[in-house]
Amino acid sequence: MAEGSYNQFCPVAMAAEILCTRWTIVLLRELVAGSTRFNELRRGVPRMSPALLSKRLKDLEAAGIVARSQLAGDPGLYEYTLTSAGKDLGQVVFAIGEWGQKWVTTESSLGKLDPNLLMWDMRRNINTKPLPRGRSTIQVIFSDLQEARRNWWLIVEPGADVDLCSVDPGFDVDLYLVTDLRTMTEIWMGYTTIAHTKSAGTLVITGNRQLEADLQTWLGLSPFAKFEKSVA
Repeated sequence: MAEGSYNQFCPVAMAAEILCTRWTIVLLRELVAGSTRFNELRRGVPRMSPALLSKRLKDLEAAGIVARSQLAGDPGLYEYTLTSAGKDLGQVVFAIGEWGQKWVTTESSLGKLDPNLLMWDMRRNINTKPLPRGRSTIQVIFSDLQEARRNWWLIVEPGADVDLCSVDPGFDVDLYLVTDLRTMTEIWMGYTTIAHTKSAGTLVITGNRQLEADLQTWLGLSPFAKFEKSVA
């Protein structure tokens, strides 16, 4: 699998040959987070080419980290799941994320903003329990982005996974969040709070009052937000 060998028997070197090729750890982050289909993985790594994604999945399968299985009823679709060895890497991926949250500067992180990744990460971490029993549609509007990347819709329905759309789904919107990409990223990563940004006028919320009141509860934060920065 490795694109170059360290020629060392040390377990660190041997593991690095498998895990430290470009995009591999980031792809593992998506698999650990629960993405199993090719298109789901693509949404989690939007800057990774489909050809490279396919190659890395094959590499991980060859290394015994990922298992590929055909989806029942559709011979053209496959599901990618972590093996026991892959699941064991969850603690490694989380430890890397914890280190990055603590020791990479805030400005360095906020210099690499990505609405696709931000919204995908928010979607999979939404806590649906506090939301109404019917369908809820939340529109996030990034006022600083061009039209093609400005509008996003989160659709929550009972008994279904939260859906994320970048094209208007045609449903009545229950809650609007209008902000800029940096502010929303700061909220998600725990660098600031909803209350502070509302007070500062960098986040404007309109719509269902109960959804707004419970916003922090159902929106949540990045899994890494609980780790305090050790650098400014």
